[in-house]
This record gives sequence, structure tokens and C-alpha cells, in this order.
Amino acid sequence: MTENAPARKRTDARPPGIAADEPTTLLAFLDYLREGVIGKTRGLADEDARRPGVASGTSLLWLVRHLTAVELNWFLWAYRGEGGEPWDDDAPSPGDETVAGSVAAYRAAIARANEVIASASGHLDRPGVRSLRPNAEAPSMRWLLVHMIEETGRHAGHADIIREQLDGVVGR
Repeated sequence: MTENAPARKRTDARPPGIAADEPTTLLAFLDYLREGVIGKTRGLADEDARRPGVASGTSLLWLVRHLTAVELNWFLWAYRGEGGEPWDDDAPSPGDETVAGSVAAYRAAIARANEVIASASGHLDRPGVRSLRPNAEAPSMRWLLVHMIEETGRHAGHADIIREQLDGVVGR
């Protein structure tokens, strides 16, 4: 994008406007943010989505891959107790990842996480099996949902900036 090029606007997706119970509301906002991150990859060539937007090397596909691992770590590894070791949520890019493959893996992780969330339905205070935080008690489902809203929201903001730097597209 050139310095003086006008920003191109995406269609804005508004936050969910629901009047529901706490679990439904928390999941609706988490799903809204998840889709916001995925939306930032739409229409990008794989090469552009792999291109770092900041000096640390963060790219849109790195953000999607990171959030995929974070979903799996908190909901499956920590809450449900699956697997021996957590997924590496800071892994370097394999270099040949694609938008389609990364988004598909993220959607699969989201589906698995949502199964865990559904299994805790009505029991937001119930703790999981273990924690990713050293020397900490296993967090409750409520804590996990709020944490994932915070985590995904923070990275959605990063994705906004990186996408605008790539091609000028702005909006949720």
C-alpha cells in the first residue's frame, strides 16, 4: 500500500446484539471475534497473508496459527485434559502455509473448543483439569471464555493493523 492511498472499507460486522444467558452471551462474543480474525484473511494471497506486518515477524497467518493453538491448549489440553504436551502456540511459520489451510485448522480447533464449552453448559464455575499457567489452579470455564475473548480480541486488533498495512482494507 502506498502512503497516500485511500483505505478500502470492508463491510462492518457488528457485535452480537443478543439478550441471552451468560454462557450464550460469552460464546456469541467469542465467536464474533473468531470470525473477525478469519475475516481479515479473506481475499488475501497466501504470500501476503504470510508477510510479517511488524518487526517481530507477526503475520496474519501467524496470528491464525497462534489462536488455533491457544484454543486447543486452553479448551482441550487444560480444561478437558487431553494430550501429553500443549500445542506450541509460538511456533515459527512453516513457510508453506496457506490461508485456506490455516483457516480450516482454526475452524476445526474452534469446533473442538465449542464441544468442550457445550459440555460445561450451565457450569461456568466448574474448573478444568489443569492450567497452562505455572503453579496455578485449573481455571473455570467462565475464566477460559473471558480469557479467550480477551486473547482473540487483542489479536483481532493486531490483524486489523496488519491487514491495513498490507492492502489498505479496514473494518471489522
